[in-house]
Amino acid sequence: MADPAVAPLPPPPIAMLAELTHRCPLACPYCSNPLDLAAKAVELSTETWARVFREAAALGVLQLHLSGGEPASRRDLEVLVGHARDAGLYTNLITSGIGLTRARLVALDAAGLDHIQLSVQGVRAETADRIGGYAGGFARKMDLAAEIADLGIPLTLNAVMHRHNLDDLPETLDLAVRLGARRIEVACVQFQGWALKNRAALQPTREQVERAKRVVAEARAGQAGQRGAGQGGAGQGGAGQGGAGRLVIDFVPPDYFADFPKACMGGWGSTGFNVTPDGTVLPCHAAQTIPGLVFQTVAEADLAAIWYRGPAFMAYRGIGWMPELCRACDRRDVDFGGCRCQAMALTGDPAATDPVCRKSPGRAALDALVAAEATAKAPPAFAYRRPERPDRPDRPGAA
Repeated sequence: MADPAVAPLPPPPIAMLAELTHRCPLACPYCSNPLDLAAKAVELSTETWARVFREAAALGVLQLHLSGGEPASRRDLEVLVGHARDAGLYTNLITSGIGLTRARLVALDAAGLDHIQLSVQGVRAETADRIGGYAGGFARKMDLAAEIADLGIPLTLNAVMHRHNLDDLPETLDLAVRLGARRIEVACVQFQGWALKNRAALQPTREQVERAKRVVAEARAGQAGQRGAGQGGAGQGGAGQGGAGRLVIDFVPPDYFADFPKACMGGWGSTGFNVTPDGTVLPCHAAQTIPGLVFQTVAEADLAAIWYRGPAFMAYRGIGWMPELCRACDRRDVDFGGCRCQAMALTGDPAATDPVCRKSPGRAALDALVAAEATAKAPPAFAYRRPERPDRPDRPGAA
């Protein structure tokens, strides 16, 4: 009989996140990239990325998310999209919009780009530019969204939400509809990377979180009603998203206010992986915050070998690593013990039960932390991320 503590080999991954560069014109205080950014000099070449795309497709990957930093900082972005299309991958460009023009959009469309995910920091220029640390950014995003709509490229709006813009959620949903987006991701800040430095400044209040849940529920219900009236039946939406009506709404609520943790990445090393600008292959975006893990690069091994037998990927597969509290829990195969990076950030132990869980011995400390930060009358100023040209005059001061 097989030992249930030994992790079986997973199925092939569905998705790959390709972090093409860490260069970015924005200075977002919630940036999830690591504290130590990869320099331009160590970024993978066009040819290496093309090989990695072919290996990903051969491994079974279907969806390729091109991210950064700002992927438009790569002058070969259009060529990379062409290589991904040649490999048979569905391509989604995750972008701030800064650095893209109509001409580049036309070239990307011709190269085979399937979808664009455009970030917004707010629904008004004053708020959005202050949060993103880039004067004029909101206007440029709105102009770009109009060009995307004119060219007929499918659009998702990625709205990163926190204390400073969560009250504008109804207007954010309206903005997505006006821009012709097919989907909006209402993504409350996850406190990893640079965002952890700004946790006290970004932490929403419990009242904001509860109101956001109501707004999303009402918006989904309203769209279901519209569809039912127009088509004779209610639409169907999956867990965590609204599938009915004109706009699909994905909602990522704040972890700290939940009773149980999310199944991070669908379970460690089970559905997807990241490749960093220098070619390091990670089980999740923040995995490098966990000390002691051994990460391989695309120069050292092919993706199949890393996915199936890489030491970092094997570290938290199965249940052998779990504390007894998680291993004996009826939610063991639902949330897989929660987020390893979150456990590391909050307890210093990546193998601990995620403190978000109500059963965790670390939950009381997390509740006290949230109570202190979420009830603060005047949250601290933003610590902007300024990896390049910190003296730029078009970046506003602290919030």
